[in-house]
Amino acid sequence: MAVRLRLQRIGKPKRPFYRVVAVEQKSKRDGQPIEILGQYDPIAIDNKLNVNMDRVNYWLSTGAKASETVSVLIKRANPEDK
Repeated sequence: MAVRLRLQRIGKPKRPFYRVVAVEQKSKRDGQPIEILGQYDPIAIDNKLNVNMDRVNYWLSTGAKASETVSVLIKRANPEDK
């Protein structure tokens, strides 16, 4: 089972809100996630991002790959880890 860390879109039309989720690679964008890892609001003034870094690090250590967007968000959440 190949696991990806990616964004799952929720929210209203023209008002996106995303969850950072661990999901099987071949599932749909808004399919059932394995685990919800955090949330991201791109419309908020400070681009509010809440991520459980312990669980993100667990999934990355087990071989999961992050999407490009999620990897940028993870770097933003952990600026001291380079």
